[in-house]
Order: sequence, then structure tokens, then C-alpha cells
Amino acid sequence: MSVLYRLGVRLISYDRPGYGDSTRSPGRVVADAADDVRAIADDLGIPDFSVVGRSGGGPHALACAALLPDRVRSAAVLVGLAPSDANDLGWFDGMTDNNSRDYQAVTSGHAGEFGDLRARAEQVKENPASLLDVLEPDLTRPDRRVVDDVTIRKQLTDTYAEALRDGTDGWLDDVIALRQPWGFELADIKQPVLLWHGAEDAFSPVSHAYWLASQISTARIDVANGASHFAAVEALPKALAWAKATAFRKAGDPECASAGGLR
Repeated sequence: MSVLYRLGVRLISYDRPGYGDSTRSPGRVVADAADDVRAIADDLGIPDFSVVGRSGGGPHALACAALLPDRVRSAAVLVGLAPSDANDLGWFDGMTDNNSRDYQAVTSGHAGEFGDLRARAEQVKENPASLLDVLEPDLTRPDRRVVDDVTIRKQLTDTYAEALRDGTDGWLDDVIALRQPWGFELADIKQPVLLWHGAEDAFSPVSHAYWLASQISTARIDVANGASHFAAVEALPKALAWAKATAFRKAGDPECASAGGLR
């Protein structure tokens, strides 16, 4: 909170359907996030704001920018993913075997593999720290440096515990939504967009960020050498500062809504 105070940013984070206290919405698509964020902003009396999304939250932040052009001032995406139907992109190239297997399971409809994903999600629900143990073989050296920090590890495990405390459907629905058509066009995004990515990311390969940058005319890409997926936790203050500065140049002090990701 002290970081937010110093930045002068009001950060509003919410649970996507199926996470935490949020009711599941079966069959949801990425574009549905725009309606959720609009409802939250309306309820809080916030006329306009910036959005920030990490990992699986990145596409949802882009949905808000595309579908709420009169409300969203800017969007920052940290270690995000490209659409699964992206032309001229090897979507799985450079991705860990675990992630590839999970995403391929939901698109192939292979019940056994999808069951494996649900079983792993249930394991994480019962023991949130186990997700980092499962991911351990896939962690790059930069990722290990980040998650070995006691404070960050606790932050991550607390987030997993809260997200899955009432069930695993949110996680599974996210995986499905990310592999389906997103429901909006990237070309419709006209606000400033920051794409931050670790060059050594093996969960969301950096090629996804380069592809997004090629599709969003207003995008600025920032690739950090020697950084991987979990470095986005450390990069968040920088992204928030960028969102504030970008929005401030347009009008007034920003509100900043966050669309976070499980990983």
C-alpha cells in the first residue's frame, strides 16, 4: 500500500467469475471482462480509469481497452498472452510443457487431460504452495530468484489461496476462455498500451508480446533482458507509474483497475 501511496494511484482489483467470492459464469469469454469492469466502475462512481493485467489478466485488460474506449485511458499488460488464433505465431513455441499441455487439453477436448488439469487445480486449492512446487522444474533462474523471496512467495501463495478457496472453476474457465476467440478486435484499441515482458519467460513466451505489439498501433513494448514470468510482480509499480503518467497527460488523476492473472 505504501507503494501505491507514493505513486498516488488508487488500485482496484477484482475477482473474475469463479475466483474468490465471485460467482462463476460458465462459458464466459475474455470480452466479458469489459462488462464486469464497467459495472464495478459505475458502482464506484469512476468515470474513467486505466487498466493493468498480468499474465492471464493481460487479455482481459486489452478487452477493456477495446470495448470501453470512452472509459479506459490506457492499458498495461505484463507477461500477457496473444490470441490462440494469432496468425504467423507459433502459440506454443517456447512455452513450458505444463502450460502447453493444459491449453491443448481444453482445445482438444481430451477428457483425461482436462481431468488432470482439474486435479492439479484441486491440489493447489488444498495446498496453495504446491503450485510453485509443481512449477519448479519449469522455472528459469530469474523466476527462481523472484519466487525465492519470502515476501513475494507469501504474496503469491496468499493470492492462490484466495482465488481458489471456493473452488477451481475460475481457473479452468480462464484456460478455456484464453484458448477461444476473445470477442474483440485488437485493432480497435486506440489508447496508449504498454506491453512489458521478460525476455526469458517460458510461461507466456515473449513472442506473444511482439505479436501483440504488431497488432496494436498504439503499443509500446518493453522487453526486460534477464527477466522471466514472475518478474512481472516486481515490474508492477513501474507499470502503474506509466499508467498514471499516461492517463494524467490526458486529463486528471487516474483510477487504475487491475485485471490480475492466476500465474
